Amino acid sequence: MPQIHPLHAYQYNNGRGDVSRKVAPPYDVLDAAAKQSLLQTDADNIVAIDLPHVPAKELGPPAAYNAAADHLKALIDNHTVTRRDTPAIFAYIQTFDFMGQTYRRCGVACNVDTVPFGPREGGGILPHEHTFSGPKEDRLALMKATATQLSPIFGLHPDESGRATAFIQRVTESRSPDMTADLGDGVKHEVWTIDEPGDIAAYRDALDDEDIFIADGHHRYNTALNYIEWLESQGDVPADHPARQTMMVLVGMSDPGLAIGPTHRVLGGMKNYSIDKFLEASQGLLNVEAVENDPQNFDEAIEHIAARESTSVFGVMDFATGLCFCAWPAVDDPLEVQFPDKPEAWRRLDVAIIQHLIVEEICQPQLNDGEPITWAFPHAIDEVLAIGKGKETGSGGGSGFAQIAIIVKPTPLDAVRKVSQEGEVMPQKSTFFYPKLATGLFLNPLS
Repeated sequence: MPQIHPLHAYQYNNGRGDVSRKVAPPYDVLDAAAKQSLLQTDADNIVAIDLPHVPAKELGPPAAYNAAADHLKALIDNHTVTRRDTPAIFAYIQTFDFMGQTYRRCGVACNVDTVPFGPREGGGILPHEHTFSGPKEDRLALMKATATQLSPIFGLHPDESGRATAFIQRVTESRSPDMTADLGDGVKHEVWTIDEPGDIAAYRDALDDEDIFIADGHHRYNTALNYIEWLESQGDVPADHPARQTMMVLVGMSDPGLAIGPTHRVLGGMKNYSIDKFLEASQGLLNVEAVENDPQNFDEAIEHIAARESTSVFGVMDFATGLCFCAWPAVDDPLEVQFPDKPEAWRRLDVAIIQHLIVEEICQPQLNDGEPITWAFPHAIDEVLAIGKGKETGSGGGSGFAQIAIIVKPTPLDAVRKVSQEGEVMPQKSTFFYPKLATGLFLNPLS
């Protein structure tokens, strides 16, 4: 693994007590209304700095980023935000309910050497999703203006021995948390400051020789790399420059609190679509079986057919008629001919099959005259149904476009690892690690 380091973090309230009014969800899950709601609660909430321009999918005006930098400077000047004298790492636990179970996810916030993506001797940093230029331009403009990393990147590491998770449990069971937050969404955030050199060394040793897999924050890590390039274009950047380290929250893959949810697909905007035409166009590519017309029962139907057919199965729902089906590829390894150089783990991903078989071989050429279709990426069946009724949920696609939903099971963690280790990236929105990390618990100064 790239070397980990303690950080001289900036924190609200001197890193102690309840900071619920100051912290926020990550920028990329917030819209203008959510931002305003947080600021009405507290004008100094981190969202005022971390989300200066909405939407954050594109570059905003320079004045927005300059205003964010001025706001951060004011918080530092009036001691609302203070910088630690002693560098530290932070045990970070999130307790939450998800899909009928209670989880307690254990991680550590620390700095990690900012190194290019890819395998490295001793461990590398491995992506699993594509990135897009707009969000990276937005994040880079904000980083240039503030010279601060405002939110941690969510990284996973194998931790097959369980040493890192055991370390976190030992620390957090020994005393009460130093800092807490509750954003009202059912997730409890607790932070323990760890500044003893021996403890930091013990955690570093537990991560020796391990890869880091980016779970969430691909655009932000790319931005960290781009920021170093920009600094180097301005002049010499010494080896110990703060920008050569990036703040992450690292969670072991052996942690029982690690939860992955599904990211379903809602497709629409097709000129020639009907469920009958879709089924006809699917012949020879998909096996399709009618199931109970209740989308809330897809999980049970998918599991039953997957066990019978020994293959990956997904649900299909037509919004116009309410008809529900289960579908699976008509041939084993259906993307092998199209992508012979891709690893098998990638070719068998539900999300890859949906994109390259269903969308690119059925929907676009046969139901939309070869034109691109419209996508949305909801995480819950209720959200799928809301999109089908024309509601805007923030999952993409816009309102009133939905024609068909593809319901998937969560992408297995082992598949994320295999695809990343093969140097491949998955289609967009392949994973949904729940919950998101909070922004504002710790800020990483880059100057």
